Amino acid sequence: MIYHILPQAIYTSLDKSQPFRADTLESEGFMHCTGAPALLVWVANRFYRQADGLFIVLCIDEALVTAEVRWEESDGHLFPHIYGPLNWSAVEKVIDFPRSTDGTFLLPPALQ
Repeated sequence: MIYHILPQAIYTSLDKSQPFRADTLESEGFMHCTGAPALLVWVANRFYRQADGLFIVLCIDEALVTAEVRWEESDGHLFPHIYGPLNWSAVEKVIDFPRSTDGTFLLPPALQ
């Protein structure tokens, strides 16, 4: 399983009949994901802690992703990057990404 963090407002507005194209697919050539729940929390707190609003996590079956997935090193960790649009059939579930009162992201109970 690999994971992609997404603001809930963006997820709600997406046309699920079309593959998902995160903004980084255009700007960086790939979509960022994580491969371990502990890294998911680390990434969220590093990059999204100051962001307002609710967030969700796409739980993605890597074997079902039709685009190329490359595991690449960044910040001393290996991260899966999706080099193309994400087909919704690879998304096994969508879960809420809880936060504490100070905005810190917490490991979702479904991933514990």
